Amino acid sequence: MCPVPQFQTFKDLSITFKAHPVTDDLVVVKGDAAIKQAVVNLLLTNRGERFFNSEIGSGITNLLFEPLDYGTAALVKAEITRTLEEYEPRIRIESLRVAPNYDDNGFEVSLEFEIVGRDDLPLNVEFFLERSR
Repeated sequence: MCPVPQFQTFKDLSITFKAHPVTDDLVVVKGDAAIKQAVVNLLLTNRGERFFNSEIGSGITNLLFEPLDYGTAALVKAEITRTLEEYEPRIRIESLRVAPNYDDNGFEVSLEFEIVGRDDLPLNVEFFLERSR
């Protein structure tokens, strides 16, 4: 069995696709920011949306047209958990809270996770899920 490295680095392209002002290459995000970006992108990607890998993604956008209540919030929470456990092996969920926001007609999501193989403090990602047409 291979030992787990003490420190891992992660790198990804920025979703802004802006050019770096000096090198003119695409901007790169590193470390914690790369993991956070990957988690949010994975959750907001619908199944069947990625070419050559149609199974990857989640079904939470389909749940946004269900009633805005705690029952639907529980379904969103279950779908987030399933998606991250299946497609993001780099993280382990510490806590996940999904709550309906009746004033803004959507769900507040607060996710706390730790990166597997690192002894860092848990990371927190918060975002708002709302219907879009």
